[in-house]
Amino acid sequence: MDDVGADVRVAAIASLTPLEELDGDPFLVDTRSQHAMCAHWAAGQGYVVTRQLRVYGLRPDHHALWSGVEDERVELFVAPNDRVLARAVVSVPDFAAECARRGVRLEFAGLEEPVYTARTKASVHRRLSMPTAGYDGC
Repeated sequence: MDDVGADVRVAAIASLTPLEELDGDPFLVDTRSQHAMCAHWAAGQGYVVTRQLRVYGLRPDHHALWSGVEDERVELFVAPNDRVLARAVVSVPDFAAECARRGVRLEFAGLEEPVYTARTKASVHRRLSMPTAGYDGC
């Protein structure tokens, strides 16, 4: 196996969806699983995740998205799927156009989402509702 993709630096995009939406769409709330999906996809391509973004409703030209590109730490964006990206940015078509304008690839991992049971939803809820209490999500 060669190292063709080893130098590709990836920013994984996760959506910061309010905890109140956990029952309706747990994957959109579970940023840890979103980033894990992106990391799994990147590893499968031989790429390396150099940035993890957790964003909600950003303009496609927002500095938070592009600072890694500007300092050459990112050359590709990956989101788990279109639903996540639609929450992360205000306009997916405008973000895709901005990526094209700047010469940055945009990909979707498109892998199978985890199955959420009452127990796994409770785990996500605990992790997200108690971060300042020292809970580490284990």
